Amino acid sequence: MNPKVGQIVHYLSYGTPGGEYTSQCRAAIVTEVVPLEGNDAAQAEIENWDEDQRCRVSLAVLNPSGLFFDTQLWQDESRTRGGSWHWPEDSTDTSGCPHCGRGETRS
Repeated sequence: MNPKVGQIVHYLSYGTPGGEYTSQCRAAIVTEVVPLEGNDAAQAEIENWDEDQRCRVSLAVLNPSGLFFDTQLWQDESRTRGGSWHWPEDSTDTSGCPHCGRGETRS
């Protein structure tokens, strides 16, 4: 599925190098979709990437403490690379995301 402006996706935060804060999934809204060009497009062709991964997106990330904006982000469906985005899990997806739903809740 190709990302489109206005769609809801998940952003995976970086976390901190010392591990004080772990990577967390956050809801995000796609604000821009930019097709790959030049060397990035050539690499995608060589590696036979799926069509929906041949772009970068900009996001408005919805954090519990406020909004965060980031641009030119790569898709990572392996859900392991901080600073990337992925599609939200389907309610029937039993594999799930190791980072989604693990955030602490406030009482």
